Amino acid sequence: MTTQEMLSPMRRAINDYNMIKPGDKVAVGVSGGKDSLTLLTLLHEYQRFTDRPFDLIGITIDMGFTKDAYAPVQEYCDKLGIEYHIVPTDIAEVIFDIRKEKNPCSLCAKMRRGALNSEIVARGYNKLALGHHQDDVVETFLLSLFYEGRLNTFQPRSYMSRTGVTLIRPMIYIEERDIVGYARDLPV
Repeated sequence: MTTQEMLSPMRRAINDYNMIKPGDKVAVGVSGGKDSLTLLTLLHEYQRFTDRPFDLIGITIDMGFTKDAYAPVQEYCDKLGIEYHIVPTDIAEVIFDIRKEKNPCSLCAKMRRGALNSEIVARGYNKLALGHHQDDVVETFLLSLFYEGRLNTFQPRSYMSRTGVTLIRPMIYIEERDIVGYARDLPV
């Protein structure tokens, strides 16, 4: 898919849920995967023509597995002119070496989200954009139905009162298969 074809549903989601307002400071949580890199790229393109000017940065929480793991992401952001920050943490050491967690996923996610929110607040940003897409909405809905017995999924935009940051998911109208095709052509 072309950038324009990807931007159309993203722009619609941003408008439908009033995700970005003029003057917002939007931080994209960048894992280095296809979803977050596509989101960062699309928001950078959207930033060029929107009538809602906003600041944009990428932030990665480095859990401490591999040194220089995010160098290609840094190079990509430099090429696009996007401010990018890698936040070093000891999350991997805490989870695997100190606590020796048998089921680390939940704790790891909480620790990464906490580190990400702390960094966003410290930098004065008010929005956190995550790369969840249409398939994630459906999967979360079905998991909620099967495991909780209720009809529920995440919100496209939600305010986190502890941090004062609003979480946005601008790609909720984009299917994963389209992201896969688009990300294949990203020079990362």
